[in-house]
Amino acid sequence: MAASSVAASELLHNMNKQIWILCPKASCIIRRISTTSSRCYSQRQLRAKSAPQQLVGVVGLEIHAQINSNTKLFSGSPVRFSAPPNSLVSFFDSSLPGTLPVLNRRCVEAAVMTGLALNCTINRKSLFDRKHYFYADLPAGYQITQQRRPIAVDGELTYNLLGGKNRNQVIRKTVNIKQIQLEQDSGKSLHDDVHSQTLIDLNRAGVGLMELVMEPDMSCGEEAAAAVRELQLILQALGTCQGNMSEGQLRVDANVSVHRPGEPLGIRTEVKNINSIRYLARAIDYEIQRQISVLQRGGTVQNETRAYDSKSGETIPMRDKEGLQDYRFMPEPNLPPLIVYGDNASLPTGTDACQAVVVQKIREGLPELPSVKRDRLVRTYGILPEHSFTLVNEDGLVEYFEAVLKATKKEPRKVIGWVTNELLGHLKQQDMSVSQSKVSPPALAELLELQEKGHISSSVAKQVFQEMWRSSGKTASQIIQEQDLGLVSDTAQLHSICQKVVDSNPDEVLAIRNGNKKVLNRLIGLVQRETKGRADPVLVKEILQEKTS
Repeated sequence: MAASSVAASELLHNMNKQIWILCPKASCIIRRISTTSSRCYSQRQLRAKSAPQQLVGVVGLEIHAQINSNTKLFSGSPVRFSAPPNSLVSFFDSSLPGTLPVLNRRCVEAAVMTGLALNCTINRKSLFDRKHYFYADLPAGYQITQQRRPIAVDGELTYNLLGGKNRNQVIRKTVNIKQIQLEQDSGKSLHDDVHSQTLIDLNRAGVGLMELVMEPDMSCGEEAAAAVRELQLILQALGTCQGNMSEGQLRVDANVSVHRPGEPLGIRTEVKNINSIRYLARAIDYEIQRQISVLQRGGTVQNETRAYDSKSGETIPMRDKEGLQDYRFMPEPNLPPLIVYGDNASLPTGTDACQAVVVQKIREGLPELPSVKRDRLVRTYGILPEHSFTLVNEDGLVEYFEAVLKATKKEPRKVIGWVTNELLGHLKQQDMSVSQSKVSPPALAELLELQEKGHISSSVAKQVFQEMWRSSGKTASQIIQEQDLGLVSDTAQLHSICQKVVDSNPDEVLAIRNGNKKVLNRLIGLVQRETKGRADPVLVKEILQEKTS
């Protein structure tokens, strides 16, 4: 064998091969992991060898949603983000002896409303428990929660993914919700590395939370991220949680394991306190890959709690995972059972209906939910499903879109392009919300009407939009007039320009006369260049066809 062939053989023999680990439920690639092999397999041999051993991810979520309430769950202390440390702390929040909890009715109503929106069964009677653990920012040494009988159970969340070849196919999935429980938040530990000390801020202690426990029905980070985003939209539509993850109003714990399909679930790890949807997807995908790598090396996955380091993109161990026995659950002795009523007819005699929590009344007040809104947009305006996702996912964009439609006769399918491309593109570029847009719906509608009536071309319309964005306050008509951007409709002038283009491009004219009609578009483009996009394209096409026939 030649020396070069031997070298190539050794290279293939020792090469570090790449195996793609697939997410079968979502058909999405999770990560690529490296394995060193003692043989060089063909692609067919590699697939045949690895297929029976394929490991897939299993993901469940525990989501803590801060209830949108003026006061805390069991005290009258106000709730406000970024208040001075320890300025919003009552005697009960700091666990002074002799203080007792008083349940916040607003928090109960928020939990019931959320449960109804997620198709849960609302327990007419639920109980509070003490969950014991020691942290410096938990002054009582226990958290009041609902372990044995939560306020809502057995729900489901339907969410959607964009998949397919061009990422424009809507894939609908459902995750089951085990329970929704009310519980109080802990305080916040502030670590001062300079002085090697930890400071405690109890402003957050006692703030009302809804913990939503999702069953392990997901298989990768993309699915989990889509489910959390849908939940975030639902909570915001309900008004039960503002859902601002950067302010800790929505925090996610991901329970991750891997197994071979058909076999029992593997040992899970919990990745705690993820406060970004993007980081959630990355943390889960990394943890799935890490566990697969551990098992393929012959190791054992540890039942532990981990944290996600966004800088390194890795999960890191924090502590061993506590079991239920470690928390020493016991009934909360200072709170009676929580009773909610099905309707006014079920209220006990003498009960003030204004003070009771009535499920039927809350159900009647449910707003339009995101999934219903998407279906309505597609059905009413004939837009594509993926466009409905874009509209609903951006706060205030649906209202902007519908306001533009009311002020213009332009077709919805044409308006949606302007809203999702031009408007949203400028907003994203400057990190602005829809409410901060420099072009109002009436202003955009006026621009689209001018284009629809043939006063300006599509290219000029985009130019005017950019000028409107830069010169906030100027109307489209003012900009068109000041910069003389109206369409050139003078027939004699257009004939002259077209003749000049025809005379300057004899090869293209010959190709058109020989039957290549596509070349005509190039001549139209040259005319538009001469007129800076102001020529009437329909009229230009007619003139050029006449001159090249």
